[in-house]
Amino acid sequence: MLRNIALALLLSSSAGAVEASTPFWGDKESQARTIPASALQPGQFVWSPELAPAGPIVVVVSLNEQLAYAYRNGVLIGYTTISTGKKGHQTPTGVFTTLQKDKDHRSSIYNNAAMPYTQRLTWGGVALHAGGLPGYPSSHGCVHLPSVFAEKLFEVSPLGMTVVVADESSAPYEVSHPGALAPVHPVSGEQVEIPRLYTGEVYRWQPELATEGPISILLSTADRRVLVYRNGVEIGRTRMVFRDAHRPLGSHVYTVVGTQQPDAEGRMPEGYEPDWTAVSVPGLESEAGNKMKPEEVARVVLPPAFVAAATPYLAPGTTLMVTDAPILPSTTGVAMTVVDNAPPHDSSTEDGE
Repeated sequence: MLRNIALALLLSSSAGAVEASTPFWGDKESQARTIPASALQPGQFVWSPELAPAGPIVVVVSLNEQLAYAYRNGVLIGYTTISTGKKGHQTPTGVFTTLQKDKDHRSSIYNNAAMPYTQRLTWGGVALHAGGLPGYPSSHGCVHLPSVFAEKLFEVSPLGMTVVVADESSAPYEVSHPGALAPVHPVSGEQVEIPRLYTGEVYRWQPELATEGPISILLSTADRRVLVYRNGVEIGRTRMVFRDAHRPLGSHVYTVVGTQQPDAEGRMPEGYEPDWTAVSVPGLESEAGNKMKPEEVARVVLPPAFVAAATPYLAPGTTLMVTDAPILPSTTGVAMTVVDNAPPHDSSTEDGE
């Protein structure tokens, strides 16, 4: 009996020692959603998954910016400062899919270094994981993330998630300097080439491009555009008129609430009107539960034909992000190289740091 108790205490203290030896990196809480990625200090991040509660996830790592961007359903749900490979251990560019996930991983080649929330990108030792964030490249090839951001991303991302690592010499400007919309396809990682509305083209509605999955909408007063994404694919966009443009509309996030469900074709019943309710995201917590203000809604004028076509698809769970910032890319760059993830040459694998 005493021996069993002593053994239990020994195991308990050993586990505590291991836990205590795992460092914590970065901030413990998200910054406000209104803070741009370029203003983040080392260790800071923004995480607001409420913007797109479901859909495919893609992560874009910008080596030149030392920032990473997480998109779900085509919408930016988080961004963070990072630290990538230092000189002689540069992080490779290209398109990867996560090959392995390990919450409590430790390096097999760097003194058993802690690599919490590892998401492996290559069998040669490159991964996303929590790690040091000095404000410049310092790793042995891995992408270091703040501990909390790494944990939250680990929890929502599936095995096989697409991760694009890019810099200005390897990818188009939109990929190496991404914005509010995913610059690449959520599965293939290839750059998404979506033409703008042509002169005289008021709106575009193509629900057949994605026939199922969650819907996310972005409204930009700066671009005078509304974009609709379904399952990570753009299915519509329209021009809009913004009245009293000298007064900002501000940043807001809404979701459609209700119990009605769409039919087999994903359409709501005839006469349906979505009920929009504000969602709490970092920096906008006080807006939670508020309804859209009629006087503010009246400032946004959309083509009636677009509204009629899109409304039946706005089932409960649809999200809308309103911003005064631009969301459309404005610059192009060089073609992007896609890097294959070669399988391991034998049964063993190496772990970076």
